[in-house]
Amino acid sequence: MQYVIPPMPDFSLENAETGLVVGIDEVGRGPFAGPVVAAAVILDRGNIPLGIMDSKKIPRAKREQLFNRILETAQVGIGEASVQEIDSLNILQASLLAMRRAFTALPHRPDIALIDGNRDPNLGIPSRLIVKGDACSLSIAAASIVAKVTRDRKMCALAEEFPHYGWERNAGYGTAEHRKGLRQFGVTPQHRRSFAPIRALLSTD
Repeated sequence: MQYVIPPMPDFSLENAETGLVVGIDEVGRGPFAGPVVAAAVILDRGNIPLGIMDSKKIPRAKREQLFNRILETAQVGIGEASVQEIDSLNILQASLLAMRRAFTALPHRPDIALIDGNRDPNLGIPSRLIVKGDACSLSIAAASIVAKVTRDRKMCALAEEFPHYGWERNAGYGTAEHRKGLRQFGVTPQHRRSFAPIRALLSTD
């Protein structure tokens, strides 16, 4: 039977499982620069923060508030894969590596994982792959919030070191501002050289 995506993420997928359930998601596959970041979240069934949904649908200030509440009430693991790992492994394998690192960083080992997407990071426990999982599962949606806020903060910090690309606003995505910075100031060590737009710039130098 096909699973119907609810209007808002809920806890039905978690309630269908027995034992400790973790939701896992990653952010940052598409940007030209910066790491890919994943989060693993085990929500406290009796203390789930209100307002959790797909991080892309939440205003930045509200995401920050939810991030803090999730860290206060849930078990959280965060992992990342560096630009160098992205370039050496490819973005898919680097994303799966970040998920494994987030899982390993959890304070307690869960019994089953709900994972956003259709690729298994091979965590060593039973896993369910759920396309658009952040729209279905509160645990995955919480992980998407933690991963996005963590990565956005990291890109803001990198923007202070590399101020010409607007990373504090575009998080490393290929916006017009970012592309203009690349044309004027070139490629930094934080750019993904395996990505076609960056590779093309490097080939013209």
